Amino acid sequence: MYDYIKGILVELNPADVTIEAGGIGYHILISLTTYSSLQRGSKESVKLYLHQHLREDEELLFGFFDKEERTMFRHLISVSGIGPGTARMMLSSMTPDEVFNSIVTQDVNRIKSVKGIGIKTAQRVILELQDKVGKGISPTGFPFDGAAAPSALRQEAATALVLLGFTKPSVEKALDKLLKESPSISLEELIKKALKLL
Repeated sequence: MYDYIKGILVELNPADVTIEAGGIGYHILISLTTYSSLQRGSKESVKLYLHQHLREDEELLFGFFDKEERTMFRHLISVSGIGPGTARMMLSSMTPDEVFNSIVTQDVNRIKSVKGIGIKTAQRVILELQDKVGKGISPTGFPFDGAAAPSALRQEAATALVLLGFTKPSVEKALDKLLKESPSISLEELIKKALKLL
């Protein structure tokens, strides 16, 4: 099992890269998120975290600019009906934080907006991954950016405020701000303060 590769970036495309390490050129599949990060960095020395996908007829390497993206990729491929290609498509359409927030806030439409994902698959992603990512920290212990934790509290408050007629984007913005300022705030207090902000 490979953990990461460090070497010279020989070729960079939106969907794949070739990295030379120890005289060998490795063909690695990447997401658009990783592509954007690689474009900004040095070409002489690059490091990608790897996920090795083995099938009977092929061996594929998927590369990620950081561990958070790889963790999210692994969460996604653990869902029934989501293969590595679909997971890579999701991480090309959304950042790991956006995927994380969509799962936590049960935003079926946001996940469904990814090419190749229908409503049933989007619902399955949320159902199967909510407990895994709902604590705001991935199983490998790397916190995700974005103030989605504590997620249960945020989710309850968001649902209540949306039902009261506020738009989801403005609700999320207000809750993010309040949770950043007071992470241990009670649900009642959070809703009250959000109502003042909205």
